[in-house]
Amino acid sequence: MNKPTAATLEHYHSGEYCHVFNPSVLGDLWPGIQLYYPPVKYAPSLGIYEDLEQASQRMKKHAHNTNAHTLIFDLEDGCRQKEMSRTLLRQELPLLREKHPKVTVAIRVNPFRTDEYELDMDMVRDMADYIDVIMLSKAGEAYGAPEVRDLSNLLVNLNSKITIQPIIEHPKSLKIAPDLMQYSTVRHVVFGIHDFSKAMGISITPQNWTEELFYFLNQIMFEARIAGKGVIGGVETLIGTSSMPDKFVEPHDVRRWLDLHGENESRIVYKHAVQEAAMGLTGKQVIHPAHIHLCKVAYVPSPTEIRQKINVLKAAIEADALLGGAIKFEGEMLDPPMFGKALQTLLRAHALRALSEEDTAFAITVLQQLPAQVIRQNWPYGVIL
Repeated sequence: MNKPTAATLEHYHSGEYCHVFNPSVLGDLWPGIQLYYPPVKYAPSLGIYEDLEQASQRMKKHAHNTNAHTLIFDLEDGCRQKEMSRTLLRQELPLLREKHPKVTVAIRVNPFRTDEYELDMDMVRDMADYIDVIMLSKAGEAYGAPEVRDLSNLLVNLNSKITIQPIIEHPKSLKIAPDLMQYSTVRHVVFGIHDFSKAMGISITPQNWTEELFYFLNQIMFEARIAGKGVIGGVETLIGTSSMPDKFVEPHDVRRWLDLHGENESRIVYKHAVQEAAMGLTGKQVIHPAHIHLCKVAYVPSPTEIRQKINVLKAAIEADALLGGAIKFEGEMLDPPMFGKALQTLLRAHALRALSEEDTAFAITVLQQLPAQVIRQNWPYGVIL
């Protein structure tokens, strides 16, 4: 994580401005691009599952070198060999943390209080020091919001830094979404589009699910914004093979690559990621490594966009218009709401691990000039003490 300089954080003002410089105002890093990683994988060419040694070798080869923000180890729907998968995680998670300390480790556990859930919790107890997130499948469907409460009580005694991401996969869960989000252990929720659409009896397609479930995604976004939580977008089922080089980070580079080398699956996944990012989602799940960087460039502000937003904020500060007034910038009239959006872009880049230390320090200097209430309006994900 890029940290602001000590000099910046120690610069305090008086009154309602003084407490906004605590670094917690920035909140935690976001889930970002989450890769579903099968602990024990089925090999279609052989018609059998891996053994522990094969799964361990694959994990060292791929998981230790992933460029995803988060690795999701699924013990629920995507996992057939559950006990072997738990054994593998007990064996491999300490080594993964040592080799790749920056990646977020998420465990998708089985539904609350099922037999498999209890076995998952035994593994979590053993591996709590190497786990960052518990993703609770079918959250709230059986017992309501107390599922999150009880899981929170368990985790606080194991590792207080572990957070919970409830997966909303049923209209029952959507109905109690505000209750699921009330706990401090919940920073983000997941929209489980496939189970949700099944429960609603809605036919969705890999190409158009963002439109087909748009109404319900808006409901989740609305409740999450009030609660100051993030929303992780739907997982794509399309599997492509073309992988865009990591050096392409500007929108025009991405469009050129898609036009020249991208397959139809890549274009669809990128389109969905752009739509989700524009809605303010804080993460996206993918099932194929080729889609990691493609979704990253959709979610993470580009270097050009970051520079442009910094110039907007500098112009606003120079004109003393940050809290009131309007300026003309590149042929457009801008006022405080637009300055707030520019600041959001910088904070979004920071949350997605893409803002330099220098630019993070600049964002802090902007926050120094804003009342606490204005910061809450623009950035609900941090904690203002």
